[in-house]
Amino acid sequence: MKKIFTLIALLAVFMGAKADWVQDYKIDYSQNTGFPFYVMDYVPEWYDGVMTDFGAMYKYVQVTDDAEETSDVIVKTQGGVEYYKIELSEPGWHQYFIADGIPTELDGAYTVKAMVKASEACTINVNMGWGWGNGQQTGTSVSIPTEWTEVEWEYSGIGGSSCNLVAQPGTVTATIEWKYVVVSHNQKDVRPVEWIENLVNGDAEKSWEELGLADVRFNDQENNYKICAWGKEKDRNMNEEGGWDPFPCDIEEVDGSHVFVVHGQAATTEGDASAWDNQFWIQSPQSWKSGTQLKIQFRYKASKAVTVATQIHNQNPSDYLIWHAIGDISFTEEWQDFDGMMTMADDMAGGWSIAFQLNQNDKDAINFYFDNLSWQNMKLDEGYFVAGANPNDGLEYDFDNAIPFDFDESEGLYIATVGEKNAYVSQIMISTIRGNDAAFKGATLKPNGAIHNNPDEWLDYTESSLAKLNLPGAGIWKIYLDTEYKSMAFEMLEGTVIDPIEINPNPTEIVVNALERDDLSDGTNQDGTPNIREDVGGSGETWDNQFWIRANRTLSTGEVTVLQFKYKASLEAKTTTQCHREPGDYLHWAAIGDVNFSTEWQDFETKFTVPSEANGMQSIAFNMAEIKEACVYEIKDVVWKLEDDTESLISQTDAYNFYAKVVGGSIYSLGIKNTVSDNDDESTVTYNLAGQRVSKDYKGIVVKNGKKLFVK
Repeated sequence: MKKIFTLIALLAVFMGAKADWVQDYKIDYSQNTGFPFYVMDYVPEWYDGVMTDFGAMYKYVQVTDDAEETSDVIVKTQGGVEYYKIELSEPGWHQYFIADGIPTELDGAYTVKAMVKASEACTINVNMGWGWGNGQQTGTSVSIPTEWTEVEWEYSGIGGSSCNLVAQPGTVTATIEWKYVVVSHNQKDVRPVEWIENLVNGDAEKSWEELGLADVRFNDQENNYKICAWGKEKDRNMNEEGGWDPFPCDIEEVDGSHVFVVHGQAATTEGDASAWDNQFWIQSPQSWKSGTQLKIQFRYKASKAVTVATQIHNQNPSDYLIWHAIGDISFTEEWQDFDGMMTMADDMAGGWSIAFQLNQNDKDAINFYFDNLSWQNMKLDEGYFVAGANPNDGLEYDFDNAIPFDFDESEGLYIATVGEKNAYVSQIMISTIRGNDAAFKGATLKPNGAIHNNPDEWLDYTESSLAKLNLPGAGIWKIYLDTEYKSMAFEMLEGTVIDPIEINPNPTEIVVNALERDDLSDGTNQDGTPNIREDVGGSGETWDNQFWIRANRTLSTGEVTVLQFKYKASLEAKTTTQCHREPGDYLHWAAIGDVNFSTEWQDFETKFTVPSEANGMQSIAFNMAEIKEACVYEIKDVVWKLEDDTESLISQTDAYNFYAKVVGGSIYSLGIKNTVSDNDDESTVTYNLAGQRVSKDYKGIVVKNGKKLFVK
């Protein structure tokens, strides 16, 4: 058996390595004259280099010929886009970027410092995000004082390589002013990495003719990757369908050197498609798999200040893959340098090029200039590697010394052993890359199902960033990979296995008598989306009737659970679900998705992985006022357990994990026995279905001695 942890490696793990404070990103708003980021319906304004949020009593509407609302006050962004500033009669919900394009590492922890003040002391939410899907943001509350103060807050468990910060003041009406934002982290020493340049002619000093590439066309897959810069200009290089195709970018002398130029024409295509009437591509010589970390550099300017979006495309320029790449790029009339990192996320895998949507925010004819293009990747070990950890014993991952899998020709399998005496592992990560921590984390393999100690139980696997695999016990583990069938198996050689337990459905028959609510209120939902109003707006909310399943403990990001139950209702009804701490203590808007009730019993089962936004959650909330009408909801045979069947998250006998609330009432426990005092005779205490104690003369459905009865 190959040793996997040397004494030196273990000492490094337990004693720690030298750490240095590293600044990853800084934006000084005094360098801008307007909002430099993507606008999410709200536009902070600029006064003497200070970014100013005038609060929830205003909204902003883009200036267009068909704008339904206008005002005398017009606000301009850094890219020159104009918005009407419109005063509201009551607070609206608002959010906006305060930073974008922050280079981050998977699973990283970051400290943010901001110079900020408010007209009134307030607390707002600030999300750090690496995407817009569920589990792609992590948030925290930030308190803002009334005097200029450098406020500090932290994030951990980052799941992307390029992040943004979104301030969410919501309905806060105070004026909030920002001077700067700085993002940093404490970085341990890492093994030096060699970067490999992949582009030819990135400095534009040779013409395509000199390189013998003048006749290459964008859909020539045998040669198009040799062109590092592609352009597209409206009505040039027309095709048979009436559109126009990309071409090797023009090379011209500008400011004393040769550069790539796109002479953008006025965009006239209808709708959003006009954003790509004119485009530019930085083309890679190959595709990149999920988890690959890349360094992107270039110089850029334009004939007019403008902000453009970037995307990832496939091998043929204009063959769209995914809408995000290196974020929005703000051009000015002066040369700027871009130097950033990009990790190919799962939805970017297989991408070849970065596309610039030159008319994303401005339809004018604008010239764009690019120079010194560079697309570099790390020189890393490729193959199959495993690193182990034991969070309970303080054993951390040592990715530099990750164990390579050896190929056993007689078995036709890749095999590795991880863990040793006094260094048992209970969690592992398997990657196809070694040589850089971030790269290792970004190229991991994830099995589809719970891991058991059984070398004959094969689990299919897929590529997935930051897949930490929890083993059913701490010990020395042998891991088998069948790469032909993309499956893996596990065998404990030494240690203690945590065996699955028998988990039975909870016998409680839950009944929630949801009452009719008022019309939905004006404003927005907790996730920022507009409320749907039946009328002109009332005081009702979709969470006026609620039900909760509360776990016996708090849950952490990445824990995989299974929820099962039977359910029906007196009407066809939908409930949305949320993540809460204690019942009623809202944490995140997305949980197990919508649950659609019918008047017949149905079976519900889902796998729920705790997202980063819900770290520390303990409850799943069901919003039972999505429909206005009164409705009786029934749920029974509830199971909430860990995926590997080693723990039931709720009691398998009692009702104390269930809570409810109806319109006008308070949150109450369905664990009726818990509400009975020591002085009460349990057999004589009666409750209605709202959990309220009632007299013995009460008529209707009651709960007595833990059982439902109908009293005439």
